[in-house]
Amino acid sequence: MFKLCDLKDASVSVWLVAPKVTIGRAGNCDLAIADESVAKLHAEVTVEGDVLTLHHLAESGQTLLNGTPVQGSCPLKRDDELQIGGRTLRVVDPKVTRLKKVAPASSVAWALRANHPAIAGKVFPIRESSVVGRSDDCDITFSLSHLSRRHARLDVREGLLFVTDLGSANGTYLNNKRITESRVRRGDELRFDTLSFSVVGPADDRNKTSVRPALASSPVKSEVGSAKVVKPAQTAAGEPTRERRKYENGGELADSGGSLWLWMGGLLIAAAALGFFWARHQGLL
Repeated sequence: MFKLCDLKDASVSVWLVAPKVTIGRAGNCDLAIADESVAKLHAEVTVEGDVLTLHHLAESGQTLLNGTPVQGSCPLKRDDELQIGGRTLRVVDPKVTRLKKVAPASSVAWALRANHPAIAGKVFPIRESSVVGRSDDCDITFSLSHLSRRHARLDVREGLLFVTDLGSANGTYLNNKRITESRVRRGDELRFDTLSFSVVGPADDRNKTSVRPALASSPVKSEVGSAKVVKPAQTAAGEPTRERRKYENGGELADSGGSLWLWMGGLLIAAAALGFFWARHQGLL
């Protein structure tokens, strides 16, 4: 089984299966190409076993086969290249040709992957600005009565995708919430009335939390009323400095070694006093 692929954009491809495969700008084509120079139904490939036949259908615009304009119909075979609009497509046999994954171009690639059962799995690339609707003048066209003629517009601004509802009757929804204009992220569900799509695009690095380097220890300032108080800093290991402990103890710093000797001295004095009173009670003194 053969496949028609754009080797520069893996999202633009279709299996060549009987009885035919349609190519054009309309959303109901098997291979949809969002290009103003491409007709709504531009060409089709009929499939009879391993025999492929290319038919040029557009009244305006060209279909080039290996660099030669196609007039009417002609045979199509493996490794042939078609040029339709700005797309160059090649007929490949996946069992023979191992396609390489090509890194995305400098411009960010966004697309809509259809969830609707009638066109499930089809991918519609988004240009810098693409209008979705029922009209043939739209960049992405769907012949569905519940869509407005110009339903919504998708814009790529500095690599980010935005959607704007163009006053549609049945609404544009982002993750089941009706919107007028909103930013769209990869993995979001974008719906034009009941026509649902999953958004395909680059990862959103802006959502990642950046880690700020630790600052060198320095006094921490706070304000109490109008008086400024300077709190001594902590050590690099997170332990309070001697000045910090003194601050937290109200200006008095108890030395741990001195505290132990004072405690033991107090016990000795108490023991001596008890011995004195006991001896006096016994008449020994």
